[in-house]
Amino acid sequence: MTKKKLHGDILQNPARIYRLPADVLRDRRFNDAERLEILRAWREQGAEARVTEDIAALIAELEDRHAKNHAAE
Repeated sequence: MTKKKLHGDILQNPARIYRLPADVLRDRRFNDAERLEILRAWREQGAEARVTEDIAALIAELEDRHAKNHAAE
């Protein structure tokens, strides 16, 4: 399976692939932009409240990391 197809499949149902939202950040197959897409897809699919809080915190972390990387350039 290609990386692009895998990413597309994961976007359809991230909870099927990852047990916890933090597992998305540990997946070394994807860059931060792809991880952010996965977390946003998971949030949009109506994750339970506890998971949604975790997802929001991880999205904020990735967005902050992205902002710092662009500020350094």
